[in-house]
Amino acid sequence: MPVSVVMPALEMAQETGKLVSWKKREGEQVYKGEMLLEVETDKAVVEIEAAGDGVLSAVTAKEGDVVPVGQTIAWLLKPGEAVPKSGGPQQTGRKMDSAPAAAAVASAPAAAEAAPAVAPRISPKARRLAREHGVDITKLRGSGSGGEVLADDILKAAQAASGPAEVPSTPAPGPANRLRQGSGGQEAGHYEVPAPAARPVAPPPPSAAGPADAVSSIGRIMAERTTQSWTTVPHFFVARDVDATALNATREGLVPVIEKSHGVKVTHTDLMISAVAKALKQYPRMNGSWVNNAVSLNADINVALAMAVENAVVTAVIRNADKLPLGAIAKQRKELSERARANKLQPADISGATFTISNLGMFGVDAFTAIIVPPQAGILAVGAISDRVVAVAGMIGIRPMVTLTLSSDHRIIDGARAAQFMQEVVGTLSDPGKWLA
Repeated sequence: MPVSVVMPALEMAQETGKLVSWKKREGEQVYKGEMLLEVETDKAVVEIEAAGDGVLSAVTAKEGDVVPVGQTIAWLLKPGEAVPKSGGPQQTGRKMDSAPAAAAVASAPAAAEAAPAVAPRISPKARRLAREHGVDITKLRGSGSGGEVLADDILKAAQAASGPAEVPSTPAPGPANRLRQGSGGQEAGHYEVPAPAARPVAPPPPSAAGPADAVSSIGRIMAERTTQSWTTVPHFFVARDVDATALNATREGLVPVIEKSHGVKVTHTDLMISAVAKALKQYPRMNGSWVNNAVSLNADINVALAMAVENAVVTAVIRNADKLPLGAIAKQRKELSERARANKLQPADISGATFTISNLGMFGVDAFTAIIVPPQAGILAVGAISDRVVAVAGMIGIRPMVTLTLSSDHRIIDGARAAQFMQEVVGTLSDPGKWLA
């Protein structure tokens, strides 16, 4: 039977995806498991495999199009098969706040006005925006699949409702515009109330030296997500300075060994991932998530690593990091980094993280605080390893030091537990031979 090619939902909050490229041409034979298209989401550009065999037919989306999740964009047909007739809206795979309003979608505008208001299909994010902006969703026809109301529809409706601000005109003199002065005034009688001042017009922005820096879909949604996290998640921070003398020595000793066994050069980040994974096993609440107003403990320890790509940051996931030897972690980290730079990350590479590490040490940053990636409980910010003057056994000494800053969600973790987790991480990094033995 014909196989539909739909815009995939790679995460719960995703409403649209941008078609980056087709890997096959229309009319070309496609086999199940072959790379069929590239899609840009808020996290990365990912390659999507074909779900079946057939000839690529009836392509309706071109490169660069932003398509609602669940919408059919092509078909895979075998000999003798035809493109099916439209059978109603496609399911998006995401939970909607209400059932589809089929009659409301199909009716003409005049009939829709006379019919009672029926709640359309709407995503949770769009419903939240509608409440915030006071938009009546029953009067909207969404741009999503089957008339689903998306966040962009709410924002456009709110902007249209507000309209341009009007400058009040100067009222004509008259009784309505006069006030009687009290006995404390200098002069009895009447005086004119001055008309409201016109709103000042903002000066034009300074001319730009060049074209504005374009924001990709990933960058735009990343900005939205970080803003939402910062304004809704109760962050608090715990910082520790760590003597990296033993960490440096351990890495130098392991570099030739792991390079020989796994063909990759081990980094401080690899050691950090392994140490954090071991600590998460000791403190499972730090590996938890905030879901449906409750703490959910995750069985697997999947550590994500923030990676900088063009115009954005992606978080690639090393799964079951607590069970992996250091060489395997280093190899996976290298492969994920290469795929991220080449925009070749797969959906499995960016999903399922339970904790995140962000390392800016390679840029010479001494210390920073990172924003939590919901629904995770925390994110560890790693600074540069640099020589500092410190107290050593009551004497002044110079040691390679690194500052770690833990951002925690106070709904999941309290200060004492965050401090204990950091103590475990610091102890592990200070004596890496114990956990690597």
